[in-house]
Amino acid sequence: MRLRGIKGSRNIEDRRGGGGKRRAAGGIGGVGLLVVLAVGYFTGVDVTPLLDGAQQPQQTQSRQVSAEDERAGQFTSAVLATTEQVWTKIFREQLDLPYNAPVLVLYSGVTQSPCGGASGATGPFYCPADKKAYLDTSFFTTMSQQLGAGGDFAAAYVIAHEVAHHVQNELGILPKVDQARRASSTTEANALTVRLELMADCLSGVWARNVEGLLERGDLEEALNAARMIGDDHLQRQAGRVPNPHTFTHGTSAQRARWFDVGFDTGNIGRCDTFAAERL
Repeated sequence: MRLRGIKGSRNIEDRRGGGGKRRAAGGIGGVGLLVVLAVGYFTGVDVTPLLDGAQQPQQTQSRQVSAEDERAGQFTSAVLATTEQVWTKIFREQLDLPYNAPVLVLYSGVTQSPCGGASGATGPFYCPADKKAYLDTSFFTTMSQQLGAGGDFAAAYVIAHEVAHHVQNELGILPKVDQARRASSTTEANALTVRLELMADCLSGVWARNVEGLLERGDLEEALNAARMIGDDHLQRQAGRVPNPHTFTHGTSAQRARWFDVGFDTGNIGRCDTFAAERL
């Protein structure tokens, strides 16, 4: 992904290294509850406390910000800036609405949010209560080394996916799904969450279509591969389990890749209505 010359976002809250201030790009390194909408990396971690909004232990020690962390923070800031440009344009042109961009919190190891505590093991997530996305940049290494989803555009896809949850929140979709989930059985609630996540994958594809001028050879395949590697069926097989559709919360590998493709092929936010789709 060609990010040289892209001015980073100012909507970064850097909590790494004990920091808590919001900082502009280039200065990075020195940001009724629903659910924590993680990207789908669950390797035996019990995420029930997160989904219930329970608090986790506070981080007792922050890791120092390394040169690698610094680069990851600058990359994240630049990608976030592209999402701000794209969604401002799409909201204006396709919805005739203003777009209010989210803050993205960078943290190390463990952090707190109004949706509960989180650690790097749960993966990136979006909290509707404070309209912030949360990311431990070490997850990029996890993606590459453990999930088989390497590449800069795979990492960009993860950021775009969490921003897509903010788009859903701005459009009033998250509160409606939350209300429906609370009135549903566990299986029905999981099915609603799958549709929510697949919509976010589709919206990520819309973003990718609109940054096409920044793409390099192989970037699109990196994003599609990342979508496949974090499909519920694939992750459950990797954990030595037989895939159980009733427990899926993010969709299968094929579904995640397909809905990203729908967004990329059309560039139209209206085509991402997974709740109206008969076939996922």
